[in-house]
Amino acid sequence: MNKTAIPTSRRRPGGPVLQEDVTHALRTAFFEELAAVGYGKLSLEAVARRAGAGKAAIYRRWPSKRAMTAELVSQVAIEAIGTPDTGGLREDVDRFVRDSLTALNHPIVSKIAPDLLAEAARNEELAQTLLARVRDSRRKSAARIIHRAVERGELPPGTDVELNLDFLAGPVYWRVAVVRVSVDDDYIDRVVTKIVAAMKA
Repeated sequence: MNKTAIPTSRRRPGGPVLQEDVTHALRTAFFEELAAVGYGKLSLEAVARRAGAGKAAIYRRWPSKRAMTAELVSQVAIEAIGTPDTGGLREDVDRFVRDSLTALNHPIVSKIAPDLLAEAARNEELAQTLLARVRDSRRKSAARIIHRAVERGELPPGTDVELNLDFLAGPVYWRVAVVRVSVDDDYIDRVVTKIVAAMKA
């Protein structure tokens, strides 16, 4: 941070003023620690130490490790992949696929996403939290692409939105996170063509 900059602050309702530079440091430290050790071994003490802050600074912002994980992961998941409105279905799908690839190929995301999925299979409370904060929000946001296509007449009324959301997100995640095969522009063009064709079928 620039030495001349004045740290900003915010106040949670009924709570203390929270300095944004400390929040940012904790957020960065959380993702670095999560990528390094995984959710199961992650401790709030280690996050605070990595951020150069006290553990109390975490508890002023998040009541638990699960709450911290849910809020920060959901923020990144929603911010990383938007719902572009280019005016055409194919173009929207193309942008969504490219944004998804960029997010999944991020060095930290590529480590924490599989770990959180595996942990969620063992930890029902974490699973329900991530489903509510990440999956449901992401799918609701991505559904706008399909709804807009219906409004433009590119997809018929009564289009199965839930099924099309699986077509939209599934192939890219499978390719990058599961089989771990490289992706180039030719693959993107072909998979976008298939996704759009499946939506229209």
